Parts: sequence; structure tokens; C-alpha cells
Amino acid sequence: MSYLIGEAMTGGYGAADILHSCTIAVEQGEIAVIVGPNGAGKSTAMKAVFGMLPLREGAVRLAGEDITGLSPQARVAKGMGFVPQTGNVFPSMTVRENLEMGAFIREDDFSEMLEQVFELFPILAEKAGQAAGELSGGQRQQVAVGRALMTRPKVLMLDEPTAGVSPIVMDELFDRILEVAATGIAILMVEQNAKQALNIADKGYVLVQGRNRFTDTGEALLADPDVRKSFLGG
Repeated sequence: MSYLIGEAMTGGYGAADILHSCTIAVEQGEIAVIVGPNGAGKSTAMKAVFGMLPLREGAVRLAGEDITGLSPQARVAKGMGFVPQTGNVFPSMTVRENLEMGAFIREDDFSEMLEQVFELFPILAEKAGQAAGELSGGQRQQVAVGRALMTRPKVLMLDEPTAGVSPIVMDELFDRILEVAATGIAILMVEQNAKQALNIADKGYVLVQGRNRFTDTGEALLADPDVRKSFLGG
């Protein structure tokens, strides 16, 4: 049984279904990547797993528990962290304040976790007193990921974490994501940079029009001629 699974999910906004019996799963310490063309339902699948989209059919389970009916806030309390693509930092607050906001559900001392985030993202330690809105796009993404980590999630969900950043920053972010996964956290990620994402993925899901088209290891999908031709530019 998968640690986190959105199984046979069908649903959408209003009357129109965007997902059609779509299944996404990830294990602890594993990176699972959702790729596909624009409009494929990638971010919708992520939001459905996080409880931001009601399902008409299907179920979401975390560590064997059915959480289909839980709100996103309740899922955070269960150990799920979510980093949206945009609007994921408080621009007028400092880097440190942003990170501390991530610990809002915790009642214990989170100073040790804050130090771990600063070790993972040294630039954030340097800029701890600076307003997040003054940072570069890549640095803001690091703040957003760091804030999600402050909740001590068992699952970290990232929606387009490298959108709008340079190739160098993208590689750095992917390196940090690998480090997070190595600590045992399950990572579920939607990514436009399909080749690079599949390169670090244990598992990949190619969605087309809200349906699973291909599911395999990242390595196997990169080597699949049909996947390469249709989704990876040959």
C-alpha cells in the first residue's frame, strides 16, 4: 500500500470533470513527479490530493487512513505540506517571519527545525532579516519550501517549484529536493521541466486530459520513445 495515494480520482470545478479516474501515489523517501502538456490536469490532481478540489469519485489515503473528507488544514495537521506555484510567501514579512509562520500548528520548540531549514538553504540564513518580497524568484521558492518544512511534514507537495527560475537555480532547487527526500519525506511534485524532473524522480506520472497516460520509474519514462516523442521533445 502506498504511503499517500489519490486513487481513481474523478472531479473538477463545477459540473465539468477535469480528472478522470486519475491515480497518483508516493512512498516515504520517494520523489513522484506529475508531468504532461498544458491543461493535462497536473495541478488539479495535486489539489485534489490536498483536499482543495472535491472528488465525485475516488479516494485519498494517507498511511492507510481515508482522508478524502478532510479539509486542507486537517491534512496539514496529519502531516501534509503544500507549496503552491504562486502567492507562496508573505512579501512584507521577513524571511525568518515567513518561516516561523510555517510552524503555526506546532506547540513545541521549533528552533531546531528552523536551523535545519537554514542549513538546507544557506541563503535564507544570510537574508533572514530581509523582506521576502525583495528576494529573487528562486530565493522566494526556497522560503516557500522552507516554510512548508517547518510543519515537519511527512509528505511535501510542490506545484511547479522551478517556474520562472533560471536553469542554475532549478538545478539547485532539485538538489535540495533530493536532500529533503533523503530524510524520509515523501515528495509529490508537479513540474513543467519534465526531463529534469524525471531525472530525479523515483516515479513519474504522465497525465493527458486528466487521465493517466504513462506511469513508470523516472528512468524508464525518460527512455520510453513514445514519452520522449510526445512529451519530452524527442
